[in-house]
Amino acid sequence: MKKTRRLRDMLYAPRLEFLMEAHNGLSARIAEEAGFHGIWGSGLSISASLGVRDSNEASWTQILEVVEFMCDATSVPILLDADTGYGNFNNARRLVRKLEQRGVAGMCIEDKLFPKTNSFLGTERQPLASIEEFAGKIKASKDTQQDPDFCVVARVEAFIAGYGLDEALRRAHAYQEAGADAVLIHSKRADASEIMDFMERWNGCPVVIVPTKYYETPTEAFEAAGISLVIWANHLMRASIAAMQGTAATIRGQRSLVDVEPTVAPLAEVFRLQDEAELSAAERRYLPGNAQAPLPAATKTAQDEPVGVHVHAGPPARAERA
Repeated sequence: MKKTRRLRDMLYAPRLEFLMEAHNGLSARIAEEAGFHGIWGSGLSISASLGVRDSNEASWTQILEVVEFMCDATSVPILLDADTGYGNFNNARRLVRKLEQRGVAGMCIEDKLFPKTNSFLGTERQPLASIEEFAGKIKASKDTQQDPDFCVVARVEAFIAGYGLDEALRRAHAYQEAGADAVLIHSKRADASEIMDFMERWNGCPVVIVPTKYYETPTEAFEAAGISLVIWANHLMRASIAAMQGTAATIRGQRSLVDVEPTVAPLAEVFRLQDEAELSAAERRYLPGNAQAPLPAATKTAQDEPVGVHVHAGPPARAERA
């Protein structure tokens, strides 16, 4: 089944489904091996892994390159956190074409202004795009897609920006009418009250949530409320930060690997995750028996030098004194 169809089926499944955050090919493969049926290509996490802020400092082509590696490393659908679509409707529809070419199953765009600000930063009200402008961006994205199952999720930031339930509903209805396949309702409260209030009055397309701040709410409550998809949005990235900080501090303090080696993944696991076994099998199939790959020209010796290629043998020997 196509990845796009599998993501669409997750959105419309009768049970609650989950996406796990990943930020590169390795973390995406780990998420799939853990049993997740889909992956969230987190803008925050990809930006952090590149060492930049979650403010569109990484270009959309740089994000696209990372997501392509993630697609190559996995067999499950990926929903990309595409921020605001990296510009206006024209940028968004070009992004759709490029995502489809790379096998990404869908994108989630939010109704903020470009460049975006992370939803959990600051206390001031974050500016939102007009409903009409963002609805046009959704329509342009849906009109552009070639695969009918490619999913466009509209992220409603009304609660994040300090507006109330009525504004969140107004925006969600407008985005659904523009063609959104689902809406993501975001909240930074420590409880899920805004989400639950929204669900009591919503009877439209599937709803996606990101319970990063209201993580103490039982998952069963989300299912009972009729939510379709839960995104665990940044936890592999944050776990890797804590692990790297601890490992670096231990090695720096002890000037030794004695206490570190038992706690980190063995190299054999790294090679397994890289699928070295597949390459070994391919070499046995495609290379001549017991043959090694040819040396690059720069590493050949003078005896192996082909015609027309000069091998630099170093400076001439100094003449002996008489």
